Amino acid sequence: MSDENGTPATPRGPRPEAIRFFGTTWVDHDGGYGARRIAVSAGSLLAVAVSCLVLRFAYQGLAIAAVGAAVTLLIAVMFAVCTALAFGHTWGAFTRRPDPERQASLRGLLAIGFLGSLAAYFLRSLTEAPGEKLHREEYEAARAAADKRASRRTGNPSRKRRT
Repeated sequence: MSDENGTPATPRGPRPEAIRFFGTTWVDHDGGYGARRIAVSAGSLLAVAVSCLVLRFAYQGLAIAAVGAAVTLLIAVMFAVCTALAFGHTWGAFTRRPDPERQASLRGLLAIGFLGSLAAYFLRSLTEAPGEKLHREEYEAARAAADKRASRRTGNPSRKRRT
């Protein structure tokens, strides 16, 4: 708090970036961080289960429509490949920032392979908040840079003794 007017003092330096479902609790693992991780893990696992059920209904719809073995196989392979690619892309996005243009071009593939994205989210949430490692590295680098900038100059340079 500021002594002069009672308003909260703004902290110096960079602020941590919020992570979906976690906010900034990932910084100090406070504010219900453990409970949030458990909830995110359970929620993403439930979403994976529901997604598998939806895909089963879609497969049964193909069987009822009697589209043929070739079309059924083609669709099953398409979902498997898109799921694997979406898993890899989502898993990689937790360790490095994805290219926005590439992300936009992969939007359709990620939508088809939604099961892979959900599975990657579930597996990552078992060990940390998804993306926490990347955000922590960026935040610590920004803090180190801010500390370096703040300590660069000390005192009044006009009072510097010249010899």
